[in-house]
Amino acid sequence: MTFTMTWHNLLDNAEELPSDATLLTPLSRKPFRITDVQEHRILIEYRDDDGTAPLQREQFETLHERVQDSYGAFDLNRLPPDAEPYATVLSLHPRFEIDDREGTLTESETPTSSPLVAAHEVERDEEDREEPDISVYADALLLIDALERHDPTHLEGMETPALVNLYTLLSDVQRNANDLRQNVRSVLLDRLHHDQPIHGKYGSVQRTVRRNRTLKDDDEVLRALEDEGIDRERVTSVDANKVDDALEVTELSETDVYEIEESEYVRKAEVDEETKETRLQGLKDQLAATDEDTEELQAEIEELEQRIDNLTSFDTGQSFRSGES
Repeated sequence: MTFTMTWHNLLDNAEELPSDATLLTPLSRKPFRITDVQEHRILIEYRDDDGTAPLQREQFETLHERVQDSYGAFDLNRLPPDAEPYATVLSLHPRFEIDDREGTLTESETPTSSPLVAAHEVERDEEDREEPDISVYADALLLIDALERHDPTHLEGMETPALVNLYTLLSDVQRNANDLRQNVRSVLLDRLHHDQPIHGKYGSVQRTVRRNRTLKDDDEVLRALEDEGIDRERVTSVDANKVDDALEVTELSETDVYEIEESEYVRKAEVDEETKETRLQGLKDQLAATDEDTEELQAEIEELEQRIDNLTSFDTGQSFRSGES
């Protein structure tokens, strides 16, 4: 795994840590907490200090290299002064673990948890997980289940009813996801500035302008062109292409013959496929490690399927009449 993938995974775990979680340095057991997670650094604050201290990405990468050079077990006594928090924060990554007895930072192939988070000071929400009340959520769960039941890479071998189900779910997810995307876009427009992309874990967006042109009233357009020596017959019916040709040989501007309206929208600037793949693998690892949660999710999917079947099933006229007789 490259350090870039490790770093983004570490940032994800640091962001998910409760704001009141207290961490401990591995040797001096000095308490501190994370105050901010940024693209190239993590800010921490010691309990007894007022200011914040930045933990730079470059230093995490150096520690990562030292662990690998030590064949997976780095002696914490080799840490430079004031570098202990780097080891603690790195242990938030599921592949790194601190051994208090041995005084080492190790890299493992299996997910681990950090022993240096004071659990008694971490308040976690233990309420039952609630489903978001939006259509795309249920459709997405059903689509995931359908993709797991059938091989989408071999559509020719799929039975017709399965193809119908898959097509229906894909259409529903696309429609409902687009509705949600437009709602998200409306909120984002109020938070974006021109030429200033905003970055997230999976990509970035930026504000841009789209120009829409509509011709003014026919008589107004024709009068403007006739004043410039353009015969009415050349643009009869005021075809936009003909008007554009006429503009090429006159001093008229677009605004003389077009009503121009500008609308703003959010355009996807880039996608960080590496981060998406890292996060996706993390979700797969979590599901593999928690069979109980997976079974619960499967039960929810089956319940949703049954609910949809009940809502969409109906008796034909033939069976209805048979029932009456």
